[in-house]
Amino acid sequence: MKYRSAVLWTAAWLLVLSGCGDGTKPGTLPGAGKPKQTLNIVWAQWAPADVLKQMADEWGKANNVDVNCTFFPWTDYQNKLFAEFKSGGTHYDIAVGDSQWIGKGATEGHFLEITDWLTKDVSNVSEFDPVALKAYCEYPQGSGRLYAAPCEIDGTGFAYRKDWFEDAKEKEAFKAKYNRELAPPKTWAELKDIAEFFQRPDKKQYGAALFTDDDQYDAVTMGFMQVLFAWGGAFCDSNFKVDGVMNSKEGIEALQFYKDLCQFSPPGGDKFYHDQCRASFTSGQVAMTMHYFALMPPLADEKTNPLAKNTGYFAVPSGPAGRFASLGGGGISIMKKASAEKQELAKNFIKWFLTTDNQKKWGSHAGCFSANTKANSDTAVFNAAPFNHAYIESLPLLRDFYNTPEFGDLLKSCQAHWHAAIAGKETPKDAMDLLAKEHTKILQDALKQ
Repeated sequence: MKYRSAVLWTAAWLLVLSGCGDGTKPGTLPGAGKPKQTLNIVWAQWAPADVLKQMADEWGKANNVDVNCTFFPWTDYQNKLFAEFKSGGTHYDIAVGDSQWIGKGATEGHFLEITDWLTKDVSNVSEFDPVALKAYCEYPQGSGRLYAAPCEIDGTGFAYRKDWFEDAKEKEAFKAKYNRELAPPKTWAELKDIAEFFQRPDKKQYGAALFTDDDQYDAVTMGFMQVLFAWGGAFCDSNFKVDGVMNSKEGIEALQFYKDLCQFSPPGGDKFYHDQCRASFTSGQVAMTMHYFALMPPLADEKTNPLAKNTGYFAVPSGPAGRFASLGGGGISIMKKASAEKQELAKNFIKWFLTTDNQKKWGSHAGCFSANTKANSDTAVFNAAPFNHAYIESLPLLRDFYNTPEFGDLLKSCQAHWHAAIAGKETPKDAMDLLAKEHTKILQDALKQ
């Protein structure tokens, strides 16, 4: 990942900072002549966090602020942040949280509501995709109340073997069998046909690597959820009624489809998440792999993927009832227990980060994705990585899991039953019926509290 030097950024920052409306004279930095302040940011430890730190450090230098960043491994981050919530600690002023945590952060008083500030004081908020604003920032859904600003936007997409897809003999054989050209699929049905076509176990060659595991956080949930939506299924209705919605005819058919698709995975493919999917792809075993866009940079790097030059990318295809992609990433929130001074400082940084120019800079780093549609139309962002075109196509398709405080129990139930269906331990109908029963109890118990 390339980083631009501070020298190249200085002129642009001065232009932005001189117009921040803080009463300073043009060309005078807002932090000049004031005692040095500190701002504490917490996030998971991964490449986008390194880019956020670089940008935060540059902002801090220009504004006389020491920005301290604490990054925990993904495996520890939720526990560390939730422990901070429980203790009532004030170690952090800003948290970049998982999208599913916003309900807990809002209802338990951990995240500051920023509705008025974000909608009125951030002048370019209209440039951000409305789907992302709802998914990453709003709680409850449909309320218009915002507890985060967009930060790292992410979702599921696919990588594929261009050399296999473009091989003349393969193209001829595929057309003879399916009566259409071999090309990146537009529908899930087409994707299944391609997976079936390339499934050649005797040659240790397989059709697709998919998210299926039940033990790794939300693996099978993120893999199947987008198929559920594409078939017209849903978790519940607007009144949180689950029975008859989750286990609808459409939901059961969607799970049956995903189960059938998973038979074209490599051995052990019913326990896959992003690491296993990437490994099976880079070792040359599969024609296609599901993956998060934010984790795709290693696929485009010849040092980590010997097949990088022969790797192409496409957005999640459509189903009978629409086209959706499972959402990843998270918003950036201000901690409610931070002092008023720190909250104001946090707003200043986030407002700066959200400017169109800085969203372009953010999106120009491979694996960093913006919800700012104007920034995404910039050539430098579009061409920053070979998978960016597929991400930009996916942005309005992103949909998330529950973001209510009970998301953990709801997720655990999905993981268990959807994996059981894929592994043949439960029929798709039984899995959806059991899931509907469990989700109903979890949500009803939450309403009683």
